[in-house]
Amino acid sequence: MELMEYLSTHFLNKTQLLSAAQVSDEELRNYQESGLVPTCSYKLNLNLDCHSFFGEHLAHGTIEYFAKGYVEWLQHVHAASDKNAVYRDFAIRYRHTLENLKKLGFECAHPNVNELLDSHIDKEWQHFLNGTYGLCTQSGLPEDIAAKELAILIINALTLEPMASDLDKEKLMQAVDLLDSVSAQFAPHERERSSRHRLIDEVRRKYLV
Repeated sequence: MELMEYLSTHFLNKTQLLSAAQVSDEELRNYQESGLVPTCSYKLNLNLDCHSFFGEHLAHGTIEYFAKGYVEWLQHVHAASDKNAVYRDFAIRYRHTLENLKKLGFECAHPNVNELLDSHIDKEWQHFLNGTYGLCTQSGLPEDIAAKELAILIINALTLEPMASDLDKEKLMQAVDLLDSVSAQFAPHERERSSRHRLIDEVRRKYLV
């Protein structure tokens, strides 16, 4: 199945995650319940009907898939002496990424990345814990999340009105490339409805060809 191939290629199942991070299933569950580590981005509920020489065998099971970047995050949480500082680390990494991107010319006047940044990061943290960004970014980590959100804000602002200048078109191209660099490919059944299709594929088709 194409979905299984996508998940196996781009994600880690729970067993693989725990092995790579050297953390137990119980520890992962405790961290998730404490709001420190994201839940899975995909969950497959499987009903297996196996036929062989020995006859038919029925089995049921669940497989959870996590972003590969969560190995680093899980190790970070596991090693942290102050669990209350985990959110602060997320916010610092998010802000640092925005600052670096702004130095590179990715300017945006949207309040979410300016005067409302504190409340915006609070909301981003909840999406992070829900596994949303493990699904739609390559790593699921704060750096990719911040870059993705900034790129989307810039793209939306520039495509709201007709291109005013070649400079606007250049800024749009840079924002699309940034989004492309951090955005996931998305599962086959999600691609037509994904931000990648809408803000990368369609924007390139409309503005950048």
